[in-house]
Amino acid sequence: MSAAEQLEETARIARDLIRLDTSNYGEGRSNGEAEAAEYVAAELVKLGLQPEMFESEPGRISVIARVEGESHDEALVVHGHLDVVPAVADNWSVDPFGGVIKDGMLWGRGAVDMKNMDAMILTSLGDIFRSGKRPARDLIVAFFADEEAGGVLGSGYLVEHHPQLFAGATEAISEVGGYSITLGDQRAYLLQTGEKALIWAKLVAHGRAAHGSRIIHDNAVTRLAEAVATVGRLEWPVRLTETTTQLLGEIARILGVDPQKVGPDELALATGTASGFIQASLRTTANPTVLKAGYKHNVIPDTAEALIDIRAFPGEEDAVIAAIQDAVGPDIEVVTVFRDIGMETSFEGPLVDAVKASLHKHDPGAPVLPYLLAAGTDNKALSKIGIKGYGFAPLKLPAELDFPGMFHGVDERVPLDALVFGRQVLHDLLLEY
Repeated sequence: MSAAEQLEETARIARDLIRLDTSNYGEGRSNGEAEAAEYVAAELVKLGLQPEMFESEPGRISVIARVEGESHDEALVVHGHLDVVPAVADNWSVDPFGGVIKDGMLWGRGAVDMKNMDAMILTSLGDIFRSGKRPARDLIVAFFADEEAGGVLGSGYLVEHHPQLFAGATEAISEVGGYSITLGDQRAYLLQTGEKALIWAKLVAHGRAAHGSRIIHDNAVTRLAEAVATVGRLEWPVRLTETTTQLLGEIARILGVDPQKVGPDELALATGTASGFIQASLRTTANPTVLKAGYKHNVIPDTAEALIDIRAFPGEEDAVIAAIQDAVGPDIEVVTVFRDIGMETSFEGPLVDAVKASLHKHDPGAPVLPYLLAAGTDNKALSKIGIKGYGFAPLKLPAELDFPGMFHGVDERVPLDALVFGRQVLHDLLLEY
């Protein structure tokens, strides 16, 4: 038997998807999702389903299939995305698009975000069908394009142009939640119940074009550099929402400390590898990410630009943009390039109960905690048609693995046994809920 034949099905599918380079560079540049869409559509056909493929622009393809459940009253959307952020191969210890199996893990771009979940969706459904059973309710299974650029050509396109695809759906599950963290010696799981708002902004500085040897006091690059440094060093205050208040209270309870005496940042840091995500959920963030200026070494350009990734709390978007404009001053333009909503969902109800039950079946007694995602997912688009979204891609992880740090990072990898765990937990959830 070959190594490929010995590989568990979830790992094999995730590996195959990683080997299809679906890098999304943003600003309209992408390798496209066509090959990956054809792959998952073929897997759905093997299950006896009739997937539909929707092409918003050439090569930008999303796949949707409806699964008939025991009840047709309310449907659940189970979704992933097929695109990934780019990877610079020189920075990796393995080929980022090689789907390498090493040290008991699957390595490659998408192993964490989120071809792992795409594979778990397919194999958990396969397990249900092979058992001769049906899910408890109708499922709308979706594999979206373009999530890494805001979903405009994927979930956003389908919600706007084909909302009938989601008829009857009231809730959805996808990334970024369900993975385990370690608090002291206690393993716990994070269920994502909210997302901060997204603003992609651009700082634009204008100056005087001239020869590089001149003395020019209104140099656009210098002005931009000063503005970028100002934005990057802004200190935003802690602002707790209902979700983060509940999360910090649970962390304090598990650790046996008084949340009135231990500050929010200290409690967030106690979550170890998850602290980067959790600390960012406690305040607004505004990070410079891309610089653009000039075209030749000895030419001072008259324009310079910087891209800023802003994550604000829902309802505070305008105030955050105004604060940035005030910080950089009137000589710098602050232009909104893309803006998407934030949202927050209560940590209670039948789906939350079902998530807890499915996790506890495979990891008895592990606490399940709500958290606010500092980033965003395709749940934003679905919320615009009244679908409440949760992040639940279940993975039981070793305490030393910095799983959150691998989102958009280098040497992305996921343990093979965590994929099996996720397949089993998703199977139970989709079968019973």
